[in-house]
Amino acid sequence: MTPHKFLNPQSLSVPLFILAALSPTFIVGFKNKEQGDGAPPPAQVIQVPDMNLLTIDNNDVAKFPIVTADKVDLASDLNVTGAVFPDISREVPVISLANGRVVDIKTRLDDNVKKGQLLFEVQSPDISNAFNAYLKAVNDEQLANNADIRAEDLFKHGAISQAMVEQADDAERDAKADLLAAEEQLKILGVDKDHPTSLVKVFAPISGVVIGQNVTNSAAAGVTLTGSSTAFTIADLTTVWILCDVYENDIPKLQLGQEATVKLNAYPDRPVKGHISDIGPVLDPQLRTAKVRIQVSNPGFLKLGMFATATFTSKKKEVHAVVPTNAVLYLHDRDWVFIPAGGNHFKRTEVRTGQTISGSRQVIISGLEPGQQVVTNALLLETAGNQ
Repeated sequence: MTPHKFLNPQSLSVPLFILAALSPTFIVGFKNKEQGDGAPPPAQVIQVPDMNLLTIDNNDVAKFPIVTADKVDLASDLNVTGAVFPDISREVPVISLANGRVVDIKTRLDDNVKKGQLLFEVQSPDISNAFNAYLKAVNDEQLANNADIRAEDLFKHGAISQAMVEQADDAERDAKADLLAAEEQLKILGVDKDHPTSLVKVFAPISGVVIGQNVTNSAAAGVTLTGSSTAFTIADLTTVWILCDVYENDIPKLQLGQEATVKLNAYPDRPVKGHISDIGPVLDPQLRTAKVRIQVSNPGFLKLGMFATATFTSKKKEVHAVVPTNAVLYLHDRDWVFIPAGGNHFKRTEVRTGQTISGSRQVIISGLEPGQQVVTNALLLETAGNQ
């Protein structure tokens, strides 16, 4: 057996030197490999300055006086959007009781019509049948009348019994009833029994605007010949509805008969007054809103489908902050005020404004409480802060 051969320390000097030189790199690489397996890099936090915090030079602080917000007791306003609709109770369908073909139309969609105005004419076989029934009823009544007269005469001479006279009287009364029914049928169809014609004239039942038309020339008309028996729809637009969507949280602020001010998008400078005639009992499951109906007398420029904004004034007064109008800055479609934040710092705070009251004062609905301090001139401070 060959004996073990031991190396002396000098023979290990070079390998140990190499190992010592490589060991840091090896160890670091091994550690980095361990750290890279599934471990995300540490998050870097970037400090973003507060865009609503303005800082000005200390020497300029005195240029921006401070005012304390007062309080005021006012009835709050509720603004909702809606549109103009016709009053359903003032919508009247126009139908032709005679079935047939439309041969002449005297009016069109969107026309203004007067009560009794001729709208269209229908050529109908129903007239021929009704007039035929009328002529037969006339003949039957004459025959029954003659028979009744003869029966009375025969009874006076003792030729017939009282029962036969009564039968003749009954036949005469039945014939008269049939004749009256035939005459009434002609009246319903709009036919003059003394001057019969195959054309039925249909007239406007009320005065108003034609808001619907379902027939054209040569189209079928009547109750049984068409899918819709309504040829025209006329609406009296002297009174209209404004239908608004009101969120369920605002419904307790409203009540029937409450007055509303309505402004049309087309005529913002011509507001009209109305009152709540109905508060819908069913909420929209998606929007969580109820339909509120405002009844408005039409001054003449309200058109169906117009968009409107209705303002309701609550009967209960609430406490709100009030500041000078110059203390409110309108920026990015929002309203802001500047609140002192200590030293030469001012905090720009969003608010919701209400109405402007006497003395050039602006009511703040939310975002600012009475007693808080604000900068008197917000626009001046905003301009100075951007320089």
